[in-house]
Amino acid sequence: MSARAELLELLRDRSFARKRVVLASGKESDFFIDCKQTVLSAAGHRASGEVMLEAVVAMGPCDAVAGVELGGCPLASAVSLTSCASGSPLDAIYVRKEAKDHGSKRQLEGDAHLRKAARVTLLEDVVTTGGSTLKAVEKLRAAGYDVAFVVALVDRQEGGREAIEAAGLVFTSIFTRADFMD
Repeated sequence: MSARAELLELLRDRSFARKRVVLASGKESDFFIDCKQTVLSAAGHRASGEVMLEAVVAMGPCDAVAGVELGGCPLASAVSLTSCASGSPLDAIYVRKEAKDHGSKRQLEGDAHLRKAARVTLLEDVVTTGGSTLKAVEKLRAAGYDVAFVVALVDRQEGGREAIEAAGLVFTSIFTRADFMD
């Protein structure tokens, strides 16, 4: 079985549920995809790293991958590890929703040795409206990084792609709503 097929099977089994929920965007939905339940499993971590690295490489050259707290962070780690094993290492950056209020007070983690103007691809677990993605892009750009690409594990197809592309970013997703709905 391909890594993509395995990942979809894991997402359907561990992460997808038909139920009414309120999403981070404030929208109500009749289905929920909690990708962390898949990505944080050993098989899901391996498969997501492999599949998402392939998508990152297809987008164009980059120096690092960034994940939005919390769902994008294990994706960035999985892609970083897989890239190193493949011989073309990409560092991982975690983008906090809020800067730490103690210690280093950092907004970004893992970027201390990354050169300014480095090209960073942003990774997301699920995109709905694109709001959290665009906020993370702003934080990365404010820190001096070049962000041109966004790769999502799942696009709910609720306007996120359009918002991200309207902001001048190239967007791709591994799966869409159609991969989960009958």
